[in-house]
Amino acid sequence: MEDTIFDKILAGAIPSDRVYEDDHVLAFRDVSPQAPVHILVIPKVKAASFTELKDRDEEEIGRFFKRAALVADELGLSDEGYRIVINHGKNGQQTVAYLHAHILGGRQMSWPPG
Repeated sequence: MEDTIFDKILAGAIPSDRVYEDDHVLAFRDVSPQAPVHILVIPKVKAASFTELKDRDEEEIGRFFKRAALVADELGLSDEGYRIVINHGKNGQQTVAYLHAHILGGRQMSWPPG
């Protein structure tokens, strides 16, 4: 599998504004934010897409989502609310073949989202 921009960010080859990192995930600010707060959370064990999670260990999946919630809370988004978005495939507008969650906050979200 070819390296994506997220592989390069994780390796430190491309700089990022990191807001959280541990042994399991990396969270950093999106360079093209769609909300006042727009953070990307990626697992350190690469999955190309959301559908690959069906083959992963539940503990690993739980850590990913728990860390996303932790990051949102540490950024002060929990009281007012925020949106978590995971895009999958062409019709879902996934543009990087590396599983990632978008944390969007700091403003009122609209509905429907797409």
